[in-house]
Amino acid sequence: MYYSTTYPSPVGIITLACEGNHIVGLWLEGQKYYGDTIPEAMVKKNDIPVFDKAKKWLDRYFAGKKPAISELPLAPIGGEFRQGVWKILCEIPYGKVTTYGNIARKMAVKMGKETMSAQAVGGAVGHNPISIIIPCHRVVGTNGSLTGFSGGVASKIKLLELEGVDMSGLFTPKRGTAL
Repeated sequence: MYYSTTYPSPVGIITLACEGNHIVGLWLEGQKYYGDTIPEAMVKKNDIPVFDKAKKWLDRYFAGKKPAISELPLAPIGGEFRQGVWKILCEIPYGKVTTYGNIARKMAVKMGKETMSAQAVGGAVGHNPISIIIPCHRVVGTNGSLTGFSGGVASKIKLLELEGVDMSGLFTPKRGTAL
């Protein structure tokens, strides 16, 4: 059984989802792919210990602290390729960004391939079911474009600014998936 609760945040209402003792989802209100990895209806329930733990983690995150991803029991639902990309996302340090191309190179090495499509990586990043905690907002285009965040570019900017990212080399694209 899957349960959900909400959390008011500086970037809007967040929905958290869990199965048992594991967080399986975190989506911003109106986010693209909202709840798409959850195979059945979620039941609203607030008094679950893992939700309390996640909300305290989010409180610290939005207060400018640097809570470790490893503090939370995460179980994102997805295939092997997506799981590999999401694991790499968890390695991006707080306050830093990386590119889709860098993640593609890491995935190519993991999979024993010479190259990997940055677009394929972008698809996996965009379908990350545990936004913010698994920091897909820390991924930018090779040219500094703030594209690809399914929660929207305005939320991506707020999250990066909260983390103290140097925004001087980054820009909002005129068109793209984050708009």
